[in-house]
Amino acid sequence: MLRFMPVGDSMTIGSTGEHTWRYRMWQHLCATYGGPFTLVGPRETLYDKLADAPGSYSYADPGFPRAHLAGWGEGWLHMAPLIGEAVRTHRADILLVSLGLIDLGFYTNAEQTAANARSFVAAAREANPRVRMVVLPVIPNIRAASDPQFADQVNLFNVLLAKTVADLDEPRSPLLLASPPPAYDIDTDTYDGTHPNAAGEHRIAEAFAEAMWQGWDLGEEYTPATP
Repeated sequence: MLRFMPVGDSMTIGSTGEHTWRYRMWQHLCATYGGPFTLVGPRETLYDKLADAPGSYSYADPGFPRAHLAGWGEGWLHMAPLIGEAVRTHRADILLVSLGLIDLGFYTNAEQTAANARSFVAAAREANPRVRMVVLPVIPNIRAASDPQFADQVNLFNVLLAKTVADLDEPRSPLLLASPPPAYDIDTDTYDGTHPNAAGEHRIAEAFAEAMWQGWDLGEEYTPATP
């Protein structure tokens, strides 16, 4: 059984009524991965905007393994102390990580965020020395489009993240840097300039799927199963 753990912020946990890119990835793996697999993690819920809390189970389609380690307003800073126990307890084999926007927006600069990413990798490997990780850079968002200084921090962090992945990659516990979703457009792939709509969910899932297919020959090329 291959165990995937999605790790991320508000774009990964999703909110009430959404499918999430986690669901899109599960659909893709069902169609392309030839062995048993599941999604794992210590959390299962969506974020409930009305309650301002992660307590919703109202997925657009709840019929999939909903486990994850994602949180609204959480970043590398928050996940680095949690990932070791999560990997250990849920026996994760592959981490699909989308973090960084919230860090840069509220908590840490690019260099500090990259340092937290390194701490995250170290903690995950301490829990499972053979864990594999696919890491997505910070993708286009409305703040970067309107705030040049923030855009500079995003660009710098993405460069530092690429260096982190290159520095820490090793055969026993490989790291992959996913390419940003091709043609990702904040006007058509998000509902507010940041959070993905259905089209954006597919594009994020595609970024992870293509990295694993090209880097590890896992699965196949991404083809959306549903609109």
